[in-house]
Amino acid sequence: MTEKIPKVKALDSSLAFLREGYRFVSNRCANLHSDVFQARLLGKSFFVAQGEDAARTFYAPERFTRKGALPTSVLHLLQDKNSVATLDGKEHHHRKAMFMALMRSERLELVARLTSEELRNEANRVVGQEVSSHTIFRLALGRSVCRWAGLPLEGAERDRLIGQLGAMIDNAGRVGPPNWLARVRRWGAERKARRFVEAVREGSLVPPEGSALHDIALHRDQDGNLLPAGTAAIELLNILRPTVAVARFATFAMLALHQHPRARQRVASDDDYLQAFVQEVRRTTPFFPVVAGIVRQPFTWRGRSFVEGERFMLDLYGTNHDARLWSAPEDFQPERFLGWGGNAFTLIPQGGGDHDQNHRCAGEWMTIALMETMLRTMTREIRFTVPKQNLTVDLSRMPALPKSGVMIRIEKVL
Repeated sequence: MTEKIPKVKALDSSLAFLREGYRFVSNRCANLHSDVFQARLLGKSFFVAQGEDAARTFYAPERFTRKGALPTSVLHLLQDKNSVATLDGKEHHHRKAMFMALMRSERLELVARLTSEELRNEANRVVGQEVSSHTIFRLALGRSVCRWAGLPLEGAERDRLIGQLGAMIDNAGRVGPPNWLARVRRWGAERKARRFVEAVREGSLVPPEGSALHDIALHRDQDGNLLPAGTAAIELLNILRPTVAVARFATFAMLALHQHPRARQRVASDDDYLQAFVQEVRRTTPFFPVVAGIVRQPFTWRGRSFVEGERFMLDLYGTNHDARLWSAPEDFQPERFLGWGGNAFTLIPQGGGDHDQNHRCAGEWMTIALMETMLRTMTREIRFTVPKQNLTVDLSRMPALPKSGVMIRIEKVL
């Protein structure tokens, strides 16, 4: 049956998107009584959709290309040109396999152990002080991933890189001077990463075999050639930056612990509940709002033929809050994930579909492992209290964060 896809009347909805943030798509779906609509954003026409059916459509293998789908202000701070996210077909699968190999169980166990160690170290340093959860998580994650990746960085130089990575994340959804300054800081991080890559290839730096720096610096493309040093540097940042970004998930986890004290007690004693809690935090957290693609292979959906070059946008946040998929979606209910069988097209905070075949985030398993280890450490090895503060979340800010960063007072490290 042919379904007429409604159009937003506004000449361009870009300002409305910036004003409404994460709720932009859901607001229009509600007004138009449709889970898909057509709108102009930054002067280009997009088909914008949410829900499981839309996710299955968007993540059909090889159907869309990500190349050219994101504004340069976002692309340059996040994936950047020539990265795995901009590739298609066999070239994408080959490069993606390099990232997936870094997610082996022993590597995940190592980064989790290092993160717990760094988190305890930072907590010990600030015992008796009020600190931002987001700040200590970002530092712990940044320091641990630098060690895990094999980077020869310590002290102020390492923390400077963490600050550069954080600026990329904080300003990806902003426009104007904040975004421009973050891009300048990114260039500094890229230069540093490139020097590491070149040092590995010259033999003056020998990182552990199997580390991210080792594997990326020496990775060869389908033709047997080393990646250009600049591209390898970009891919190294594409391991480091998303790991630092997990601090946002962890901060929202701290907010949930504070707002649900009974859940905090269960997280501290029940590993099954801890895992369910992490999934519910991932579902409810305003992380990536949307993902976009350009039709690569024509297809038909909802009775309409989509042709090469048309633009499509999937609402990740709205799908994670879709009442058709989640009972009481605005309520925080970790129990919904106890015994959950999994669905690659309904829980999509980091993308959907198959990790190997699609553009779903290769670091999703690392995200989960890091969240679990940080929550385990915070609830079982660190005593903290939460002072009175402003914990509101502005959903027009992308990416979002509780206004205070969730301040805590570290009382004791066990």
